[in-house]
Amino acid sequence: MAVAGKPNPGEAMERAQKPLELILARNLLTSISTPSFLVDGQGRMVFYNEAAAALLGRSFEESGQMEVDEWTAAFGPLDRDGAPLDFDQLSLTKAIQAGRPGHGRFCIRTSSDPERPVEAAAFPIVATPDGSSGAMIMFWADGDRGEESGG
Repeated sequence: MAVAGKPNPGEAMERAQKPLELILARNLLTSISTPSFLVDGQGRMVFYNEAAAALLGRSFEESGQMEVDEWTAAFGPLDRDGAPLDFDQLSLTKAIQAGRPGHGRFCIRTSSDPERPVEAAAFPIVATPDGSSGAMIMFWADGDRGEESGG
């Protein structure tokens, strides 16, 4: 049980167990002005930067870490009509799972637009031959309201 003003030991343990490459990736994303987020190897959103927070309408400190079903329900991805896209079927996700960079176009929910078209580029974070520790995803406004594409 956490005492007011003192950190929760479970939270400290969770932070301490993050792979070094995720910590370094978070430091990088903190210093750039492109909206970006960081997911771990299970798809859990473990961080998003201030530029993403401005677009999404809430800070990472407010949201905290989110499981894949939580963040996809909150932010998308969506098709041009606002219908949810299956995250596991996006070419972007498939590329990351295969350990290579990927690109996609889809819509997300933001504080000002329920179907904001974006392009996204994702880069796997691979520190060992055993596989990915996660991925960095950077996104920017797309000129048209296209459905998921690229790869």
